[in-house]
Amino acid sequence: MKSSIKEQSRFDARLPKEQKQLFEKAATLGGYRNLSDFVFQSAQEKAQEIIQQQELILASEKDAQLFFDALTHANEPSEGLKKALQEYQQWTAKI
Repeated sequence: MKSSIKEQSRFDARLPKEQKQLFEKAATLGGYRNLSDFVFQSAQEKAQEIIQQQELILASEKDAQLFFDALTHANEPSEGLKKALQEYQQWTAKI
């Protein structure tokens, strides 16, 4: 029988009193139920932001490498592309 309760872990942290007061004030002003909700929600949002940013960087690096490879290892233009270039050059010569 599977349990429908999610497995949980404990997270403890020590912080300066002033920082805790700051977090508590923000939690209250932000409408959070308690300090834990505020801290966990804030940490989760920041974690997702960092992960998304890193994934974008990795994707853009991969795209850059694919683009560079396509430029440096380009195939000969196809007959259709050569014909399109010729037609474009004829068209622009008339302008």
